[in-house]
Amino acid sequence: MDITVAIDCMGGDHGPHVTVPAAIDYLSQDPAANIILVGIPEAIEAELKAADFKPNPRLRIHPASEVVGMDESPALALRNKKDSSMRVAVNLVKTGEAQACISAGNTGALLATSRFVLKTIPGIDRPALAVILPTIRGHTYVLDLGANVNCTAEHLLQFGVMGASLVSSIENKASPSVGLLNIGEEEIKGNEVVKQAAELLRKSGLNFYGNVEGDDIYKGTTDVIVCDGFVGNVTLKTSEGLAQML
Repeated sequence: MDITVAIDCMGGDHGPHVTVPAAIDYLSQDPAANIILVGIPEAIEAELKAADFKPNPRLRIHPASEVVGMDESPALALRNKKDSSMRVAVNLVKTGEAQACISAGNTGALLATSRFVLKTIPGIDRPALAVILPTIRGHTYVLDLGANVNCTAEHLLQFGVMGASLVSSIENKASPSVGLLNIGEEEIKGNEVVKQAAELLRKSGLNFYGNVEGDDIYKGTTDVIVCDGFVGNVTLKTSEGLAQML
């Protein structure tokens, strides 16, 4: 099945210099992919020329006149830059011209823009950031990684639903296991929000494993691990720091 991906070419630390060659490389690897390069046409065309890219019906440029900076306020970017490459790329998903949008730009602005333009599906209050981490058994999906610092028990339940749905869709697993990151496996451990979330997850119909601890992440104890964005971001950054040290 063909899929069209809108790429925010201006996002990230290096913009088109990185995003355009990466898009070309992806196009050569996936014959079912179509790509829309979104951004300032002159900058994109210069990179296509530098890569000696020959015209291809599966790749086209869609103009956008503005760029969201990496240090810009998400609220200001959403309000003031309606023709940014990020906003235009997300709009292409809304109109159905693309099935997915990719951006390496300002994460807060991307979340705010996506939530405003695309909304959330029924039953989901907030989007979450997910990452795939390697384990001794393969890999596990962890969310949230920083989009939501303060979460309710219901939000954690929703992250579990989204994580399980993601694994089911990508890996064709009928019933992915879901763990709740906590300071201990016992049901009595954790703060009140985590305890309430565990109770909701038990009643949810998901394949809820129970509480998991930090070392369970890299053991691969569960397919999905759920936590709030504060805990998740600290977990991710600690993992990155350890990897760099080693």
